Amino acid sequence: MSTTAPRQTRALPEYLPARMINEFVYCPRLFYYEQVQGVFVESADTIEGSIQHRRVDTEGESAPAPGAELDEPVIARSIMLSSEKHKVIAKLDLAEFNEGKAVPVDYKHGRPRSIQDGYEAWPADRVQLAVQALVLRANGYTCDEGVVFYTKSRQRVRVAFDEAVIGEAERAIEDAWRTAASDQLPPPLLDSPKCPGCSLVGICLPDETWNLQGQRPRSPTLQLELFERLSSDNTEGHPPSNAEPRLLMTARTDQRPLYLNTQGLRVGKSGGILRVSERDSVVQDVRIAETCQVNVMGNIQVSTQAVQSLCENEVPVCYFSQGGWFYGITTGMNTKNVFLRKSQYRCADEPWFCLWLARKLVAGKIRNQRTMLLRNHVEVPKSALRDLKSLANRAEQADKLDELLGIEGAAARIYFGEFAGMLKAEGEAASSFAFDFQTRNRRPPKDGTNALLSLAYSLLVKDLTVTCYAVGFDPMVGFYHQPRHGRPALALDLMEPLRPLIADSAVLTAINTRMVAPRDLVRAGDAVSLTSAGRRSFFRAYELRMDALVTHPLFNYRVSYRRLLEIQTRLLAKLIDHEIADYPVFITK
Repeated sequence: MSTTAPRQTRALPEYLPARMINEFVYCPRLFYYEQVQGVFVESADTIEGSIQHRRVDTEGESAPAPGAELDEPVIARSIMLSSEKHKVIAKLDLAEFNEGKAVPVDYKHGRPRSIQDGYEAWPADRVQLAVQALVLRANGYTCDEGVVFYTKSRQRVRVAFDEAVIGEAERAIEDAWRTAASDQLPPPLLDSPKCPGCSLVGICLPDETWNLQGQRPRSPTLQLELFERLSSDNTEGHPPSNAEPRLLMTARTDQRPLYLNTQGLRVGKSGGILRVSERDSVVQDVRIAETCQVNVMGNIQVSTQAVQSLCENEVPVCYFSQGGWFYGITTGMNTKNVFLRKSQYRCADEPWFCLWLARKLVAGKIRNQRTMLLRNHVEVPKSALRDLKSLANRAEQADKLDELLGIEGAAARIYFGEFAGMLKAEGEAASSFAFDFQTRNRRPPKDGTNALLSLAYSLLVKDLTVTCYAVGFDPMVGFYHQPRHGRPALALDLMEPLRPLIADSAVLTAINTRMVAPRDLVRAGDAVSLTSAGRRSFFRAYELRMDALVTHPLFNYRVSYRRLLEIQTRLLAKLIDHEIADYPVFITK
């Protein structure tokens, strides 16, 4: 018998902005993300709209008192008014006062809606303007009509505030308040033309969410009411089962990570530029807006001003030892979704859920290891492939986490036992990059291949830690990897199926294409590490892999591996938030 999760209480704002009512009418899910969860992403449209509002937002004359007799019309800009009755607040771009009446004018990016007899305001814009009429009336002004000015077409569209329009606005306000008080994220729009232009589409994942709904985890008990509402026979409103999600986000992000590898570098800030210096000379200038993360390897100084600007722009700073051990991260106040973390903590305390998810992660890892051998091994033994397939199936049926750890270890022995067969190094390189799983040692690595693998895993767990923070998770609380001081357990969970495809593949590329050569290795006793040049070369190999496009087997579109990390993490968030009933582990063929 399932138990009911306690209601998530949240502090509601004193007023809802009129702009948020506009967002609610446009898309309730967008409203929830922005108003309730505090999520906002800039796009070309939002930036252009902000620029167009700068002139309008400049202060003009003060609004006259209600009922004041005017000798000539008065135009007031940037007026902030509220309505206690409806608990809404509005910042009017502009209002014209004449003959005892107020006419609000709202500036909108784009064009009006075309109709048979001409054009009209879009429904969301009409409601927002009507909300402005409500706050004007609440403050004693007479307001019978308003104007929406569309900047792209330079057209003024009048809206009469009759009973129907005012009623529409009041209902929208009531529904918006009800949604804001709810702990349930509204469903995504279904095959909507609004989605491609939405700046939050990469967070919302509307098509992917619809595509995944209706599946259920194979669990004897459904605690926390986690999947209760997603009945397998309730498919009303779902797209056909063969509908393929649209690629609504860019396949690759325009921002790039910055690696600072040379010891003694100093990083300062000049405007929106990171200035990297060595001694008294400038080595490189990097635009903060074009940077997704800054990776500091060892003894490198970053100024307080630079850290503040990076935090303000939500660009994390990741700290490593000189040898590549991931120490920690500095990030801004961009982790706002506290309710996701509360759900994460509850699920992490449910043994059945931890085991169910861990089975999927380990089985996916083993299947991807098998794929790597099939793709890259010179002549992989059939017994190894057979055993890996059997272990993947056993992982899906494991009764305990300890049993799952044993299965994962057995698969690792087989996979790494055949790892040398994927290396194409010859001569001196072959001896430097020899691989023997029986002598596998991370602290410190005892051969070049192990040194590269350790660095690759460190980089991948760093990237997934950054992604966890961006989505709203606590990266320190996992489901398969149990909590341990200083260990990003959730990032390690998410990394399991992706280790072979990203980290191991980057190592094979670096060795087999001679991007990293024996000259890039340093030996001290039994330990082997990379030189500064060797690390720099491997960073390039790793980023090439992260930038490579891969076809998602479930959604059938191509994205980079870096974008894939975000998609997989957000899908886990949708599982935790009750939106989907299964977690699609990424498995390639």
